[in-house]
Amino acid sequence: MPAVEKNIPVLILNSRRPDVEGTRIVAQTVPCGNVVKSIACKRRITLVNIHSTRMLMAHGFLHRMFEVFDRFETAVDMVATSEVSVSLTIDNPARLNEILAELRNFAEADIEPDQVIVCLVGDNIRYTPGVAMRVFNALNGINIRMISQGASLLNLSFVVAESDLARAVRALHQEFFAELDPAVFERNGTMHA
Repeated sequence: MPAVEKNIPVLILNSRRPDVEGTRIVAQTVPCGNVVKSIACKRRITLVNIHSTRMLMAHGFLHRMFEVFDRFETAVDMVATSEVSVSLTIDNPARLNEILAELRNFAEADIEPDQVIVCLVGDNIRYTPGVAMRVFNALNGINIRMISQGASLLNLSFVVAESDLARAVRALHQEFFAELDPAVFERNGTMHA
């Protein structure tokens, strides 16, 4: 951020592929014909599903739930809520058994280990019609466990099983990077998933 604020370009190189030019980060956004500019993932995620034991969310339920994660110093990455349930992801399961024991005092809670957060990044992705449809069509046959978009203009994130990661990323690359804006992307004939 300090480099961006001072308009100093930052060059990111790959030590495993020194022949590749790398990525240049600049202060001003480069206009791009591709709505998605990047796909990132975070592995070794645990999905925690919490269901209120009352018919409707009781006042203070979310506060009480997040207080448990705070007390056990466990950061939450993504959150999705409905009327009576919350799904969230954590990347550090060290205190998960203690967290579950506390949550089960006022809610039902179960986990799904071996999950991955996949994130599509692009300018104004939230305001570009049809992005979610393209994602769902590309991932036909892959079970999406959780979705989050509204909190950011720049990304659409979702959770899939670790076993589906390579297939999901290949399908998304095929959907969003089959045609590249040459002003932003340089095609070198290889894709890594």
